[in-house]
Amino acid sequence: MNVIVTGSASGIGLAIAERFLREGHGVFGFDRQESAIKHPNYRHILQDIRSRHLPELPEIAVLVNNAGTLEESEAIDVNLSGTIRFTEHYAQSPALRSVLFIASASARNGAEFPLYVASKAGLVGYMKNLALNLAQRGITVNSISPGGVITPANRHILEKEELYAAVKAETLLGKWAGAEEIADLSWYLTMVNRSITGEDILIDNGEMLKSNFIW
Repeated sequence: MNVIVTGSASGIGLAIAERFLREGHGVFGFDRQESAIKHPNYRHILQDIRSRHLPELPEIAVLVNNAGTLEESEAIDVNLSGTIRFTEHYAQSPALRSVLFIASASARNGAEFPLYVASKAGLVGYMKNLALNLAQRGITVNSISPGGVITPANRHILEKEELYAAVKAETLLGKWAGAEEIADLSWYLTMVNRSITGEDILIDNGEMLKSNFIW
């Protein structure tokens, strides 16, 4: 099968692309940065997802929308508007079987920068709308909302012992997830799952649940 993974140059997107390649699928990776992946079944497309001139690609079966930015000035345009336009273009593929969005735990608790939070919350809402619209074609549509993940984008926290200890203390399990864990869940939702659709799956090591009960 042919798979599109956006934001495939690093972090979660890289882990997802590599997961599909290990399973023998063809992967088209989109990113504004060069990719380190060297694999005969991988084609890297150096392009912004906001481009109005997207390439025609053959028989896309799975679309994983991972590309995003933390920059407030671009958050709505990239994370929400750009992702919607990109999805609407490739959702026309007659071979499509699943669409997945990488959202954020902040879409639920609002605990980041305002436009970033709004963009990810909007993405979850769009996911549900798309699930309704594609159901008649038997296509599953879901999103994953990660909490803290060990990726290069979070290096400023991971490399400072005090900060990393503080964020881990905010979770029930006392840790952050690895990018490979998000990739494994992405694989399940798009390739194994046939009955979950319109759902946002939280993977945050219990951070959302953690609370102090006062009696």
